[in-house]
Amino acid sequence: MTASGRRGAPPPAAGAARGGGRSRSTPAPKIAPPIVAISVGCPSGVGPEVSVAGAASAQGVRCVLVGDEVVLRRAARLVRVAARRLVVVDGSAAIDRLAPGEVGIWAASARLSRPSAFGRPEAEDGAAQLAWIDAATDLVRDGVAAALVTGPASKHAIATSGAPGSADFLGHTEHLGRRLRAREVTMAFASGKLVTALVTTHVPLREVPEAVNPREVARASVWLARLLADLGREKPRVAVAALNPHAGEGGLLGDEEARRITPGIRLAARRLARSGPAAELTGPVGAETAFRLAARGALDGVVAMYHDQATIPSKLLGFGEAVNVTLGLPIVRTSVDHGTAYDLAGTGRADPRGMREAIALAAQLAAAR
Repeated sequence: MTASGRRGAPPPAAGAARGGGRSRSTPAPKIAPPIVAISVGCPSGVGPEVSVAGAASAQGVRCVLVGDEVVLRRAARLVRVAARRLVVVDGSAAIDRLAPGEVGIWAASARLSRPSAFGRPEAEDGAAQLAWIDAATDLVRDGVAAALVTGPASKHAIATSGAPGSADFLGHTEHLGRRLRAREVTMAFASGKLVTALVTTHVPLREVPEAVNPREVARASVWLARLLADLGREKPRVAVAALNPHAGEGGLLGDEEARRITPGIRLAARRLARSGPAAELTGPVGAETAFRLAARGALDGVVAMYHDQATIPSKLLGFGEAVNVTLGLPIVRTSVDHGTAYDLAGTGRADPRGMREAIALAAQLAAAR
C-alpha cells in the first residue's frame, strides 16, 4: 500500500492538504506584523507620552516613533516604559530585527537643540512637528511602513514656525492631502459607538454654508460608506445630516438642504452605484435626530456638515477611544481624537487609549487594503 492508502496511487506532494486542509507537518507561513509609523506630535504636549505608551502596549504590530530621541526617552520615563525597549532604527532591516516588546525610534527624525519645556512650544517645536509628520508619511509612502498614525500636533506652533510649507498648515487632513496629491480627502471619526465623516473641516463657521455644496456632500458620503464597508458593515446605513435646524423646516429656516445637500446625496448615490459599496443613504436628516439614531445603532454612520457638528457627539460618545481617520489618501492615516493637552504634559497622566485605538485601527485598515 502507498502512503495514500490506495494501491498504485502517488503519495500527496509535500505540504499538500489531505481532505482539502494543510498537512499537519507543514506549518502555516508566518506573516510579519505590520509596521506602523507614528509621528509623535508636539514635543511640549502629551503626544510623546501617549505615543510611547500606546506603542509599548500595542498588540500585533511593530511601531516606529518619529520624533526627537531625547524627548521620547523622557516620555518613556514618565509613562514607566523601560529605556531598553526603545531602539533606534535606520531602515526596514533594522525594523525587522525589533524584538517583541521593542519600539523603534526612527534615526532620521529631526532633532531639537534642547528638550522642549512642557506646555510652552517654541518655533523650533513647530518646525520639528512638521518635519516628523512628513518623515513618517514618507515611511508609509515609500513602503517601509504599512500605515501612518499621527500624535496631537499644535497647528499654531507649526503655522508660525517659519518652516517651509508651514504657513498654510491648517491640520493633518489638509496637509497630507496636498503632500500626497490626493484628489479628495475626507476627515472622519470612528469609535464603537459612532462613525461620522465631515463635509467641511477647519473652516470658520461663517463660511460653512457656502462651503457646503453637492460635490463635497457626495465626497464625504461616498468615503464614509467605503470606511464602513472596510469596518465590516454590509450595505452601510448612512444618514446625511442637515445644516439648518429641523432640516430647514421646508425652507423656513434655510434652503441649503434643498439646494446643496439633497443634490449631493443624489450624486453620492450615483457614485456608489458605479463603484460601490452598496449603501443606504438617507437625508437630509436633522443633525440631532441623525446622531441620536446612530448612537442607538439604527444607523451605521452620519455625514456631518461642519467640524463641531461631528466632533461634539463623537467626543461625548467616545472621547479617548474615537479615532480620527483621513479618507481618500493613497496611504492609511489615523490619529487620536484629542489635542496637545499642555496642562497634562509632563505629568505622566495622559490617557494612551486613543493612541492604542488609532494604532489598532490603522493596522486593520491597512490589512483591508
